[in-house]
Amino acid sequence: MLFRHSAALLASTTAIASGFLLAPAAHAGGFYLQEQSPKETGRALSGGAAAADDPSVIFFNPAAMTQLSGIQTSAGGVLLFAKAKQSNRGSTRTVPTLATPVPVTGGDGGNPFESVIPIPSFYASGQVTDKLWVGLGVNAPFGLKLDYDAGFFGRYDSLYTNLKTYNIQPSAAYKLTDNLSIGGGVDVQYIKVTLTNALPNLSPLQPDGFARVSGDDWSVGWNAGIFYTTGNTNFGLHYRSKIEHNLNGSYAVSGLQGPLAAGNVTLDATAPVDLPDIVTASVAHKLTPQDRVMFTARWYNWSVFKNITIRPVGAATSVKELNYKDSFSVALGGEHDLNEKLTLRAGAMYDKTPTNEEFLTTRVPDGDRYWLTAGATYNFSPALALNLSYAHTFVEKANIVRPDVYYAGSPAAVTATTVARTSGNADQIAASFTARF
Repeated sequence: MLFRHSAALLASTTAIASGFLLAPAAHAGGFYLQEQSPKETGRALSGGAAAADDPSVIFFNPAAMTQLSGIQTSAGGVLLFAKAKQSNRGSTRTVPTLATPVPVTGGDGGNPFESVIPIPSFYASGQVTDKLWVGLGVNAPFGLKLDYDAGFFGRYDSLYTNLKTYNIQPSAAYKLTDNLSIGGGVDVQYIKVTLTNALPNLSPLQPDGFARVSGDDWSVGWNAGIFYTTGNTNFGLHYRSKIEHNLNGSYAVSGLQGPLAAGNVTLDATAPVDLPDIVTASVAHKLTPQDRVMFTARWYNWSVFKNITIRPVGAATSVKELNYKDSFSVALGGEHDLNEKLTLRAGAMYDKTPTNEEFLTTRVPDGDRYWLTAGATYNFSPALALNLSYAHTFVEKANIVRPDVYYAGSPAAVTATTVARTSGNADQIAASFTARF
């Protein structure tokens, strides 16, 4: 009986923690990080698959590499300054011996984001012949890190979250005609996740237990695109495949007391995680020799995440329903060449959250996002340029009402309901050097 209850504990808490992997981040639709090009950040990612003026186009549409002569590299990154605030709107937990729930008290958790979050990137393209180009991109397309203060009122929902990905993308492009190119690449991706949250003991007078899930995986996806130019107008269309990960790691529970103490375990566990398909369509038009306008729309196939399955070794498999929605973003930007040395740019973007309101969580504070950006490029010479950008992201406030059941199927079952109001915003400072050989 005790083992069965321990298995129920393992299944429920593992599903809650791993459900984060499918929750949206504060910086982009889903936990996908838009910030893959310091130059693109300055025009709110509006250049996307069509701008074709920097090696970072390898990520957005490798087919557009055919507009980059010789050998070119771009190296830099984005410094993200994110803030989130949670306010307790009446969080409660049940007690098996009481008929009514009792309040969950605690602090607001502070700002869970690190003071500075770096997002690096590197790209290189090379013209092999007058028809063939090859390239390489290295970046971090998914990721998030949050750490709430001890005693956070939402501690049963989340305490610590750290998701990292590293993506290596060898690519190639081929010019079919002077106006039309195709291209594609392979995405070799590593993911590592660590999640923690508190666990309620039977009495609210007892100290909390603690749960920790961690795992990692290597997997492979692909991407392909098409690029067409009339000379004054560029069109780009790009598809990035979903990547199917199967995390292997461990699940550990500690600090449970009394009848729950049998649930203090350390077990191996696996969890499949599929990262979504992404479709990007872009157009860039030259208004005058000095002025350009750009537009990009993206679609994210988040609806593939109907549920997540957790397979702890030695305990029951758990399926957690998620019901995410497909999402999209649209961006508009422009730039002006002041002279041969200096280009100024600006943009705006709307980024729709894929979250279903019934599954909002403090694990990743989220809402629809609105970007305002500005940037500049300074050409030291035809061979070397510095790109600088700034972006501010407004995140809509959201109400969280999240009931999580612990020790389900046993007389010790406890329901902790996190009721919160979340708000946040983010600033970005980005820089990169583009070198041409």
